[in-house]
Amino acid sequence: TRGRSGIYLTSNGERMLAYIRDILILNDRMKQEAAAINGLEMGVVRIGTFTSVATQWLPHIIKQFEDDHSGIVLKLFEGDYSTLEQWILNGVIDCGFLTLPTPKTLEFLPLKKDKMLCILSDQHPLHKQDEISFEQIQEEPLIMPKEGWDHEIKQIFRENNIKPNVKFEVSDDQAIIAMVQNNLGISIRPEMTLSHIPNDVRILNLENESFRFIGIATKPNMSPATKKFINCVHSWLSDHNLLDF
Repeated sequence: TRGRSGIYLTSNGERMLAYIRDILILNDRMKQEAAAINGLEMGVVRIGTFTSVATQWLPHIIKQFEDDHSGIVLKLFEGDYSTLEQWILNGVIDCGFLTLPTPKTLEFLPLKKDKMLCILSDQHPLHKQDEISFEQIQEEPLIMPKEGWDHEIKQIFRENNIKPNVKFEVSDDQAIIAMVQNNLGISIRPEMTLSHIPNDVRILNLENESFRFIGIATKPNMSPATKKFINCVHSWLSDHNLLDF
């Protein structure tokens, strides 16, 4: 269907697309298996990721993987949790870094417990505290990540009966930190996103410890190249004492 804003698949085309993707995936896996039989390595691994993993883990993991498996090509796709989940289910990517919970149809290898923390400006009245209560969080203007990035925070709110006072919703971690830095509100962020936090932003523990659980997810019967990449991820995290689950 061609329109002013672009070209779209018809409903019949959408029905066929899933089968076409499956055929292409199986064709690629068949080539990889044939290469492995002949003692060769080949293939493409399409990896879904989000910012903190892409920044802190993947450059090192990719370097190690390319040194060990030069015949396999890696491609990166960045998105929010919901998008990555759908990409794996639809065969757009071979594997993706996700957080729990994930659909039961996906295989999930847990990797890290990432602590959830509160950040606020050093100009904020609560900045000298080591810990913030859920009652205090409820009373403060909150800067939230946009939908698709907010699963863990919403779960904290549900479990502790918090009705947040959401002031802004922003998708970028650095934008959230900059708003907090300028005392426009407080925020709740995973520890991995706070590695380069400015000196004038304080980090407080939550009243009850909460975590996001990071892992790597695939559909069953992954390709040989995908399995090699996942093994490399696990090995690199283990070697650097970052495996924590």
